Amino acid sequence: MRMFPVLTEAPATTVLRFPDRALDARELADHASQLARGLAGTRRVAVWAERRIKTCVGVVAGLLAGVPVVPVDPKSGERELEHTVGDSDPEIVLAGHEARLTRQLAGRRLLTVDLDTNTGAAAALPTEPDPETSALIVYTSGTTGPPKGAMLPRRAITSNLDALADAWAWTAGDVVASALPLFHVHGLVLGILGPLRRGGYARYVGRFSLDAIATTLRQDATMLFGVPTMYRRLADAAEQDAQVAAALGRARLLVSGSNALPPAEHARIEALTGQRIVERYGMTETLMNASTRADGDRRAGTVRPPLHGVQVRLVDDGGRTLDTTDGQTMGEIHVRGPNVFLEYLNLPDATAGAFHEGWFATDDVATRSADGYLHIVGRRATDLIESGGYKIGAGEIEDVLREHPAVEDAAVTGEPDDDLGERIVAWVVRRPGKQVSGDELVSYVARMLDPHKRPRVVRFVDELPHDALGKVQKNRLPR
Repeated sequence: MRMFPVLTEAPATTVLRFPDRALDARELADHASQLARGLAGTRRVAVWAERRIKTCVGVVAGLLAGVPVVPVDPKSGERELEHTVGDSDPEIVLAGHEARLTRQLAGRRLLTVDLDTNTGAAAALPTEPDPETSALIVYTSGTTGPPKGAMLPRRAITSNLDALADAWAWTAGDVVASALPLFHVHGLVLGILGPLRRGGYARYVGRFSLDAIATTLRQDATMLFGVPTMYRRLADAAEQDAQVAAALGRARLLVSGSNALPPAEHARIEALTGQRIVERYGMTETLMNASTRADGDRRAGTVRPPLHGVQVRLVDDGGRTLDTTDGQTMGEIHVRGPNVFLEYLNLPDATAGAFHEGWFATDDVATRSADGYLHIVGRRATDLIESGGYKIGAGEIEDVLREHPAVEDAAVTGEPDDDLGERIVAWVVRRPGKQVSGDELVSYVARMLDPHKRPRVVRFVDELPHDALGKVQKNRLPR
């Protein structure tokens, strides 16, 4: 079976719609297959991943050719772009003629994605590559070190999208609305390749806009893929405008990922729209691991069960499997299944260290309830704090802080402490026009959670450093 059956089975079907252009399956197949012919024999190809329909055509061309595609974020800083390009060493760059490529890509062969030129007679699509062929090389967010290029095989993409179709009752009748960047798995694999795999179409609005999202949902979108920051802003808008609330209420499925959505936001969106958001858990190296089902119990801050074909276990610090289901005991998440990546590009030692007896060690920490729901605490390296003999998850404290009416955003970290081992530090952004003291927030957390989880230090900042998917980059907080 082809990765994208719609390209040959439903040529007249619209598959991609961007603000300035739409393509049906035949047009996409013709443009992408023409580009694919120029990629034959290439080791790796970079795609300048602007928020344009040409990015999608370039990615599909690489996938048709069986050449590993490296999506490059045009907004990357110089050092990160130098690392990505130097590490992946693409022979060819695919970009639109209007793209302004940086010096890091100078000297690479450029193939222009031109949708205004007639492709001529429709050409047969290339032979489908082997499922184990590397399809995408996606760079991690770099929260615990330099970004690593995760090599994702074709079978990871196809099996994961099929498993999500089962979990979310995702069919060819669905239209996916998204404003996520196109250089990472959430926006590219789920938001663009997902509809191409399922046979529906992707309705990409460009940069996130409250009006654009609401309009798209009022028109024909049935599913919305977003991150917590987007849903928080949509909830704020829905409180002020009943039409925004009604538009959100029309969706068949609202899906949140890339970071945990605070329980307070779950409750607020449900009260405003009647919708309970579906959360899923995934990462660059594994795509999606688990998700609440469309017909399941959508509990705030939790995911269940593992997707079809995916196995998930929790292990303790000694690597032993944890069978505890008390909802309190924390363990590191290990994953295995067809969704797992092949290796880290150019990093054999890092690859070997990431796998234990066939299981990929995610560095994510979670608890498990008696009925199998996972609550993701956060990253072991940045979100697990050992203070006063307790293991404390930063995410729980962050959720409580964000519930305070004077708090716009919050992050929690640990700092060395001679007495406690680590002290809990809260970084807080106040809501505009609101005032609150550090002592008030410490007391608030101590009242809502166990006292040992209260911050020992509160630092107020104007903003927190976020990546393109809304995750707080704690390694960029001042020390």
